[in-house]
Amino acid sequence: MNRPESNFGPRINDRIRITPVRLIGADGEMVGVVETDEARRLANEAGLDLVEIAADIRPPVCKIMDFGKFKYEQGKKDKQGKKTKGSEMKEVRLGRSMKIDPHDVEIRVQQALRFLMEGHKVQLVANYRGREMAHRHIGEAKMSDVVKKLCELGRVEMAPKLAGKRLTAIIGPDRAKIDAWKRKHPQAKPAAAKPRAVAAKAEPSEA
Repeated sequence: MNRPESNFGPRINDRIRITPVRLIGADGEMVGVVETDEARRLANEAGLDLVEIAADIRPPVCKIMDFGKFKYEQGKKDKQGKKTKGSEMKEVRLGRSMKIDPHDVEIRVQQALRFLMEGHKVQLVANYRGREMAHRHIGEAKMSDVVKKLCELGRVEMAPKLAGKRLTAIIGPDRAKIDAWKRKHPQAKPAAAKPRAVAAKAEPSEA
């Protein structure tokens, strides 16, 4: 099968100069070591390509396959890999659970909603100090309220959990909810458009 060749990617068909090669058939069976011309002939008879898949060994390994389909599938995998890599865990701190102002909590909520819209997971963190542990139910109630608000666009991946004096929860983006929100508000952005600088500025007084 004749195809336009490129200097990038594996060598295929007439670009494979070395002989012999270790050949793998279209069904994945090992044919064995054959002359390259014979390998190309078998590929042509099958209406497929001869593709060099391991060039650094001797004899090099070649496989009979549909190279166009192979490139398409590889492109899908690369795209999915980039998409996965782009997703991060974003931490949103609720400061000291006993002292954070309701307005500051709302700022954190909007920031977290923005992260969910961007496809990131959100880890909520609230801290206790000293005697605040005796009234940790206050912080737990605030955390539960924030989780409930974030479930508008996300789903709970880890329910609020106390470890020492640190209360955490993880919310993941729910694509169905996000898509529904976008359809309902085609021209809008999440209310999370409030500037991050406000949240960052408020943090030192709560840490």
